Amino acid sequence: MVASKPLLELRFAVVGNDFIQAGEASSKIKRALQQIGLESKLIRRVAVISYEAEMNIVIHAKRGEIILSIWPDLVQIIAEDIGPGISDIALAMQVGYSTAPASVRQMGFGAGMGLPNMQKCADDMQVETVIGEGTRIVAKVNL
Repeated sequence: MVASKPLLELRFAVVGNDFIQAGEASSKIKRALQQIGLESKLIRRVAVISYEAEMNIVIHAKRGEIILSIWPDLVQIIAEDIGPGISDIALAMQVGYSTAPASVRQMGFGAGMGLPNMQKCADDMQVETVIGEGTRIVAKVNL
């Protein structure tokens, strides 16, 4: 990041277990990126990252926040939550690994694709977690 302050920053509260509002933050992020004229391929990557992050908060955490920051050369998505944390990040990064409860899987979520999809779409991604406290994911997409 060249500039210390982003050109645009949007914040979205996400409530755990609120499947009715799930995806709202990601939809708003996608619309904002379309309005500023970002290339559709970049918008799709950011939308996938934000959606997967949002769903992870809804599925696993009590609550959290998605923060979108845009600089001239970079889009950054931060997902922070208050939740159980991730006991084994390497395992959680494997396609198909899921700790989602059966009730969530029956709704069609929690297939173990969230973190792998985020990493696939990001140019850089870091996961920080504390068991019993929560998780912070920082994903970056270069413009």
